[in-house]
Amino acid sequence: MIVEAINPDLSSGLDLTQTSAQPENRDGAYLGIQKSGPFDVPGATARAWLREPLNPNQQPNSAVLKPYWNGDDVTSRPRDVWLIDLPLGLSEAEASLFAKPFEYVQTTPDDEGKLVKDLREELGERAGPRWWEQHWPRPEMRARVAAVRRYIVTPETAQHRLFVWLSLPTLPDKNLIVIPRDDDTTFGILHSHFHEVWALRKGSDLQDRPRYTHTSVFATFPFPEGMTPNIPATRYAADPRAQAIAKGAARLNELRENWLNPADLIVRKSEVVPGYPDRILPKDEEAAKELKKRTLTSLYNARPQWLANAHAALDEAVAVAYGWGDDWRAGLLTDDEILARLFRLNQERSERLR
Repeated sequence: MIVEAINPDLSSGLDLTQTSAQPENRDGAYLGIQKSGPFDVPGATARAWLREPLNPNQQPNSAVLKPYWNGDDVTSRPRDVWLIDLPLGLSEAEASLFAKPFEYVQTTPDDEGKLVKDLREELGERAGPRWWEQHWPRPEMRARVAAVRRYIVTPETAQHRLFVWLSLPTLPDKNLIVIPRDDDTTFGILHSHFHEVWALRKGSDLQDRPRYTHTSVFATFPFPEGMTPNIPATRYAADPRAQAIAKGAARLNELRENWLNPADLIVRKSEVVPGYPDRILPKDEEAAKELKKRTLTSLYNARPQWLANAHAALDEAVAVAYGWGDDWRAGLLTDDEILARLFRLNQERSERLR
């Protein structure tokens, strides 16, 4: 196909390299934790440590053990991996009082046979003063998710652009983008076709898995007026447009969760100590075989009619919030038209601040 021009991002047509970061989106999304070392342990190990007596500092190991999700936990089944999460700022002597977790970090090599201490020495000044902490523990992100009852994550790379809810004490890995909002309206806008089209064009590809970044995708996306990330959800809670999006988003999430973990295939079991979410386990071997096939990736590959219907209802609600409801229902909003309208919104809002 012959095109008139090639844009800086090697696309043709609308030049979305001209988009600007939206001030309303500032500090609205973060990277998860970068371990840079063997700080993660299997669930069986974590549970054994949780049953240990109190440490010499009279603290339980539950103070430093957190369920830990990465992109595979979102797109597939949860792996049951936990993070050794020593409090930030401890001295080496203080950290060592959490005996079993500290010993693990101190003595366990990574896949290449290197200890955490060796890895940090190779980084030099970039490593920071405390090798027993994760390389990038993301304190600002942690503070933001601690302030909400749940938070939104999406994998940096995935075949489908998926958003799910997490809540503390579960912590996110660096290949999850974290949006510290707990309202269904924000969840619905992010999971709409409008945001998906923007993400596919503004992101980049990693083989067959589109890449999502908080700097090029989230930062530039123009949310519907009055529902931008700098506005508390309580401010638009009474807005019928926001309520319709929230209803559609909650329904989508409910249906997906029901499909992923049907009540007749699972049992919910309390963790070995309080303070953690219940474990979702298969009720028997046959259930385990079936649940293994039930992942968000397989669901979106199949895209059954009920899922398509749920997304359609959500998309219509988001279209109405933009003021494009009639055009959406009339089938006038092609992907190219959506991109053009979102681009205009991005430019108009950026122009207002110049």
